[in-house]
Amino acid sequence: MSTTPLLEVEGLRKTYADRVVLDGIGLTVQRHDVVCLIGSSGSGKSTLLRCLNLLEEIDDGVIRLDGREVSDPRVDPREVRKRVGMVFQAYNLFPHLSVLDNCTLAPVRVHGVRRAEAEDRARSLLARFGLEEHVEKHPDRLSGGQQQRVALVRALCTEPELLLLDEITAALDPELVGDVLTIVRDLAEAGTTMILATHEMSFARDVATTVCFLDGGRVLEHGPPAQLLVAPQEERTRQFLRRILPASD
Repeated sequence: MSTTPLLEVEGLRKTYADRVVLDGIGLTVQRHDVVCLIGSSGSGKSTLLRCLNLLEEIDDGVIRLDGREVSDPRVDPREVRKRVGMVFQAYNLFPHLSVLDNCTLAPVRVHGVRRAEAEDRARSLLARFGLEEHVEKHPDRLSGGQQQRVALVRALCTEPELLLLDEITAALDPELVGDVLTIVRDLAEAGTTMILATHEMSFARDVATTVCFLDGGRVLEHGPPAQLLVAPQEERTRQFLRRILPASD
């Protein structure tokens, strides 16, 4: 088994004009890790995920995937995205396609999977996530929770080595959050390597292997959830947790 981390980030810096959004981010993710990014809105969590999937150009630093530098401008982002899946807060499903077609588009067009094989895998995953009755529907016929589950299935249909989840419960009604988190919990137990930005502290405590607290574009503190969420070292981390934990437990 390879000892090379699946993902390594060193000195990652990202600015928008004169505003520093990410300032020297470092991160190491091993296979089967579940890394939860926590922090206030504007701390850089979503931007970091977008940089990892090469949806944003970085100003400085290095991103390596399985030992290969993918932040090199000569690297084709499409090749990286064949190995890295991402699910967004706003679902980002194609409104003109059915649920099934949303889930098979990338496997067929990007990965060269036979349509029949792609449909079999999509139907299996949709059934696993309680969506078998909705395969022919368009996204506007689904609830927010159902759309987010479809977005998860769509990402999983490409069999990514790394799954990035950007606040995927933030836009959902509170009663729907649990269904989506149950799916993510199942994925974690199955060994899926994930990095997720979340405000769900109870979920992070139960599922994460590592929690990273971002503040002002930096990873101010990181560690196992039992340590960081219970006995953080930094005063800023303690302030954040005092404010958010009563609302999340």
